[in-house]
Amino acid sequence: MTGINKVAILGASGNFGTPITSALHDAGFAVTAVTRPDSNSTATIPAGIPVIRADYADVDALAQAFAGQHAVVCVVGPGAIKASKGMVDAAKRAGVRRYIINDFGWGLNDRSEPELKSIGAARRVAWDCAAEYARGDEGKEDGFTWTGITIGNPIDWALPKFPRMGFNISERRATIYDEGTEEFTGTTLEGIGQAVVGVLQHPIETANRFVKVRSIQTSQNALLAAFQCATVEAESETGTRTGNEAGGEGEGEGERGGEMHRKSEWEIEHSTSQQTLADGRAKHAQGAAGWLLDFVVFQLFAPGEARSVVAPSRDESDSPLLRVREETVDEVVRKALLGRRWAA
Repeated sequence: MTGINKVAILGASGNFGTPITSALHDAGFAVTAVTRPDSNSTATIPAGIPVIRADYADVDALAQAFAGQHAVVCVVGPGAIKASKGMVDAAKRAGVRRYIINDFGWGLNDRSEPELKSIGAARRVAWDCAAEYARGDEGKEDGFTWTGITIGNPIDWALPKFPRMGFNISERRATIYDEGTEEFTGTTLEGIGQAVVGVLQHPIETANRFVKVRSIQTSQNALLAAFQCATVEAESETGTRTGNEAGGEGEGEGERGGEMHRKSEWEIEHSTSQQTLADGRAKHAQGAAGWLLDFVVFQLFAPGEARSVVAPSRDESDSPLLRVREETVDEVVRKALLGRRWAA
């Protein structure tokens, strides 16, 4: 396969599209953003990147937008999933050589609860279409190929966005499920962007398969300890300590006591993953909102099951190949506290 340089991105200004677009641009790829005609969220797209507007459900318009592109990255939101197969059709018609399918989640996860199967099935329509096109072009020098990028939990984005995951950052309240020791893997926004760069820089090694990436393997207890320490550091830097915290109990002892007190400001509650699953099933049966997140939390923290470990070690993942770095729990928590957003 010849080199890949020209890349079109569907969903370039979205939650994951923004860091992906910036990473590709910074890595020297010629990036084009393809967005809906009525989209107003292009402010995060780096200056100088051309923007083509096309109806996501119009295969002809998309094929025209993809003309001349070596690769297409699909990272559209849930509202556009039904149009995903047409996007693959358009890429094939335009002669695109690599199509990164809209995974950026758990990939081919056979351990999902039954209620989640319909969501996976909707995504699989486009995935299966891409695989079929690739089989038809097998052996061709610049034929159609695909890659899925399985990231697990998008951890620094998800932690501040979904308190149900156990950490209400604004209120400094933690909910620890079971013993808080179940480990899971996550990939940061930085890691997601680098994973796409790595796939396109290694087209042969990543062709026609799912790659598994991870930035960290951690647990709720480790995250809580990091949040407590990071909160202390933030308060020290901004001078937001109370009189008692500043030390009124004697030099040295007051400072130490103040730090312990500031850590205790995180209110800690306890629940179980089974209760979360039961809540999710009740909401699902009632057609109520929030059921999907309950199922995700259950799969993250169900004790002893490792349901949300994409790869049990860095060496058993594709992170070394793609140059996705391993990050510490302190780094991830700092990103979550900052509510980091990628911009040009």
